[in-house]
Amino acid sequence: MSKKMSDFFSDASALSIGAGVVTAVSAAAATYYLSTRPEPNVLPPIDLTDQSVVLEDGTRLSRFTRAGNLMKYLYDDVKTTYDAFQRGMKISGDKPCLGTRTGPNLEYEWISYREVYEKSRAFGSGLLAKGLKPDDSSFIGIYSINRPEWVFTEQACSMFSMVSVPLYDSLGPDACKYIIKQGDIRYVVCDSKQKTKNLLAKADQCPSLKCIIMMDSPSEELKSEAAKCKVELIQFQDFLEFGKKNLKEPKPPKESDLATVCYTSGTTGDPKGVMLTHANLICNMSAVAFIALKAISVSQDDVHISYLPLAHMFERGMQIICYMHGCQVGFFRGDVKLLTEDMQTLRPTLFITVPRLLNRIYDKIVNSVQGSALKSKLLEWAVEAKSKEVENYIVRKDSIWDKLVFGKVQNLLGGRVKIVITGSAPLEAKVFKFIRAAFGCVVMEGYGQTEATAGITFSIPGDPSTGHVGCPLPCCKVKLVDVPEMDYYSKDNKGEICSYSYSTFIGYFKNEEKTKKAIDDDGWLHTGDIGQWLPNGTLKIIDRKKNIFKLSQGEYIATEKIENCYSRSRFVAQAFVDGNSLKNNVVGIIVPDPEVMPEWAKKEGLSPDMKELCENKKVKEMIFKDIVRIGKEAGLKTFEQVANIHLFPELFSLENDLLTPTFKNKRPVLRKRFQSVINDLYAEFEK
Repeated sequence: MSKKMSDFFSDASALSIGAGVVTAVSAAAATYYLSTRPEPNVLPPIDLTDQSVVLEDGTRLSRFTRAGNLMKYLYDDVKTTYDAFQRGMKISGDKPCLGTRTGPNLEYEWISYREVYEKSRAFGSGLLAKGLKPDDSSFIGIYSINRPEWVFTEQACSMFSMVSVPLYDSLGPDACKYIIKQGDIRYVVCDSKQKTKNLLAKADQCPSLKCIIMMDSPSEELKSEAAKCKVELIQFQDFLEFGKKNLKEPKPPKESDLATVCYTSGTTGDPKGVMLTHANLICNMSAVAFIALKAISVSQDDVHISYLPLAHMFERGMQIICYMHGCQVGFFRGDVKLLTEDMQTLRPTLFITVPRLLNRIYDKIVNSVQGSALKSKLLEWAVEAKSKEVENYIVRKDSIWDKLVFGKVQNLLGGRVKIVITGSAPLEAKVFKFIRAAFGCVVMEGYGQTEATAGITFSIPGDPSTGHVGCPLPCCKVKLVDVPEMDYYSKDNKGEICSYSYSTFIGYFKNEEKTKKAIDDDGWLHTGDIGQWLPNGTLKIIDRKKNIFKLSQGEYIATEKIENCYSRSRFVAQAFVDGNSLKNNVVGIIVPDPEVMPEWAKKEGLSPDMKELCENKKVKEMIFKDIVRIGKEAGLKTFEQVANIHLFPELFSLENDLLTPTFKNKRPVLRKRFQSVINDLYAEFEK
């Protein structure tokens, strides 16, 4: 993707003629627009200046909430995840359901809804034949990247009222051990030899583990190792054949039955198991689908690319929506570096993503034109022209600017994407504006968390404004609660975001203490995020209640806010900000961007080696000035700005244990790793 992004403008003939092209392109664009002036095609369904209903106590509701009744489901025949797949199978018949990119030509090969149903039934029947009960006392672990077998396993759990428990691909063996022990899990479906080895290495500490069902073919050596651990090791296909010989009738779940326990990877302590019922899942996904369907139509011909981890509710929720509507789901090959190639082959129409990826696309394109005033100006014009169309409720891919500038970006995604949904973190306004212009499709942003199933707020179709995460979903009530220690008060339309919904989780598995901290006596979920109601009735995320500490002068510091701010510098890939309650300022560990820095270094006559750059005082001063400038522009107070920084040449990652599986800083680990450096930074500053 990076190489193609950097070549973004390389063969745009209009950009290679010289400065005189400015007038020609401007005139051509105006003429073309006048001759192909489009009609508005994404009209807002509500008044965009007043997007939420305000109750007397300050609680907010969706404009789509009827008579104050929160939405529970979208379709009368879909009240469980089993119902959702049944509906999809009914309306799609034998049309494609799941696709994988295999074969000599790497074309997508598909299996139908009916085939998925039969394989899922066989798998579930095999579990029953092995002695598991068809109820929510049976927990089935899934330790795998996104693959069809993942879906077969989850659908089998739904079909026979069992509970799926994802083991994150990147959680590591210790967390997996913890989950297996806590859930008393006997059966784990695993994709690879390495993950199977990880499980077997901890088998003596997981007395409940009796069987690993492996998607790949197990070697004799692995079988021997499993036998020593007294764990049965069976290949997935063989288990399906066993199930076919012992076929059982489905035992569908009730709405109130537990559907999944989704463990969240916190930055401290053991992971927490979020218990979600079928009612939780269907309620939340129904509300998201209800809003999205105001923007686009969905049919059995629509295609979703599955690359975000199925272990997280964002991707799993999207798949529920897809199955509910008989859509097709194509899997990526498991390597994010090959995602662009997979998308160009699959040509999806539905695309969910995270700001991290969109930020990278934005940075790549903007940086690719930095050396040319002409290219920069043309890109600026293109964004402004397409943004004006968005403001007039026009979304399209066939403008003159798409032909001249944005066509390549759209083709990187396959050329057919008609809706992009982003979540997991706020998307900066300028990036949101750019992505909407470049992609030429509906772009919507949501906010939520696993404890809310997924979404709490969602943007309204046709809303051209940015800098917020939309208004409450039709299934949610939302309010802001005072946080005095951070000087946030609901009377000022600021405070901790709290949600009340039928999609709120029923508690943390075997952890009543933390459940009570998350859900109050009145059933409100306290998210830990700080929000602000904007005049148009939308919600803006402005801070984080957790990861705050007090400086010596009594000021509270929210480190994530500062880190997110500094990460917008083109020179910064990652940032870790830390402080000490005995000090009156903070310091930072900065990882320079390994793609930007070498090119900058060459222009400055410096070595492009990252280690050498990080040791160079000139580089440190340059980056320090840039992040402080960005912090000032973003409104950071003086005491929030770092007093000193250290440049670190290695990216924080899952492999070096400095990031969580959701790509958040592992604060205790980072603090321990850099404690001596932090001490030195303070000493240097205080000289």
